[in-house]
Formats: sequence, C-alpha cells, structure tokens
Amino acid sequence: MRLNLKKLALAGMMTALGVCLSTFSIPVGISRCFPVQHLLNVLAGVFLGPGYALGFSFSTALIRNLLGTGSLLAFPGSMVGALLGALFYRYSGKIWMTFVGEIVGTGFFGGMLCYPLAIVFMGNREAAVFTYVLPFLISTVGGCVMAAMLLGILFKSGAFHYLKSMVDEQPIIRKGPLS
Repeated sequence: MRLNLKKLALAGMMTALGVCLSTFSIPVGISRCFPVQHLLNVLAGVFLGPGYALGFSFSTALIRNLLGTGSLLAFPGSMVGALLGALFYRYSGKIWMTFVGEIVGTGFFGGMLCYPLAIVFMGNREAAVFTYVLPFLISTVGGCVMAAMLLGILFKSGAFHYLKSMVDEQPIIRKGPLS
C-alpha cells in the first residue's frame, strides 16, 4: 500500500473530530453509545478505504482511552465496523453495503468481541457473550442514520464525487520526451 498523504490527513482530521465529539454519548444499559464514531466509520469506509479506516478508528479509540473519554470497549466496538464497512464498500462499490458492514461489524462482531475484554481486563464477571450487542447495535444504527443523511446531502449537492476525487489517487501522467 502506498501512502496517500491526502487520505492520511483526512484520517487525522476525522480522528480529531471523533475525539472532540466523544463527549457526546448516550447511555444505553451498561454501555455508552457514541453514534458520531459510527458516522465517521462510514465516512472513513467510503472515502478512505480499509487500511486508513482501521487506522483512524484505532487512533480515535486510543486517544479517547488516554484522555479518559472512552473505554477498552471502544477498540472492538469501532475497529471491526470501520474495517468491514470499508471492505464491503471496496468490493461492492455500493454505499449501502458500507452501512451493512458497519452494523454487522460493530453491532454483532464488535459487541461479541467485547465479552472477553470485559471479563479479563475490566473484571466484569456478569458479562455474557451478547451483553454488548444490543447497545452497540443501537449506537451503530444511530450513526449510520446520521451518515445516510449526510451522504444524501453530499450526493444532492454534487459534493460527494468532488470529495471522493480529491482523496482518491490519480495516476500521474507525464507528457514529454522522457515519458
């Protein structure tokens, strides 16, 4: 994978946005839901691709944990959804598949991956395999709805294709005696 500085810069800005907006949460049962993270996961999947989306979600979770605004559950809760959403988009080319990847990745896989973390690192002996699935589904569906509204606006205004072309690598075509 070649390093794309535009995607790296966008991933950094999205990380900063995710960290700054992590104070906005909704308590759902034993979990706190961060729908903005899932909105950003969808955007990262569409605009950045799998590697950068995974890096963005990891960086956001790490910084949130270091600042005390997140928990260990932020790692599987966001990383799996961001990765699956980006992979689903890459191989289908359909934005609605990004939502499917985000919801399945965060809601189901991320929620179930929290089980061992909760038991081993957080000392939660009452947790069950599906304890975090419902709260994570609520959070990711909320974020996906917000992402769908934003992407709809971007499509209607024509900004989607412009933004997509800005971050996608274009081959450099040189015309001259040495080309």
